[in-house]
Amino acid sequence: MPGMNELFILLVIAVLVIGPKRLPEYTQKLTNIVREVRRMASGAREQLKEETGVDLDEVDWRKYDPRQYDPRKIIRDALLEDDSSSTPSPAPAPAAAEAASASPSAEPGSGAPLRVAERLAPGQPAPFDSDAT
Repeated sequence: MPGMNELFILLVIAVLVIGPKRLPEYTQKLTNIVREVRRMASGAREQLKEETGVDLDEVDWRKYDPRQYDPRKIIRDALLEDDSSSTPSPAPAPAAAEAASASPSAEPGSGAPLRVAERLAPGQPAPFDSDAT
């Protein structure tokens, strides 16, 4: 929000640019624009109340303030959430299971996700999907 100094500077610039003769005309136009914007905002508020049945004055806006949420807490809660309600994951493919069993980094029963890395033959280009890029 501009302070009094900024408003005074804007007023002086308006007088110099518009000129003292046309200043009342432009002031009246600005007043009409502000009235129209207020009327439109009031109409939008009434229309929203009619269509949704919720008065904007009754809404607890603090509940929707993003500054009250701690992203670390949200992530911690999501990571510690019980996964028993989710659907079981499909069994790994036989080739992936063999590669995973040969991998020393994945211990059976450790609960760690199995990572399978396929190596390309020397000189073989990497796969490229033009639709994905």
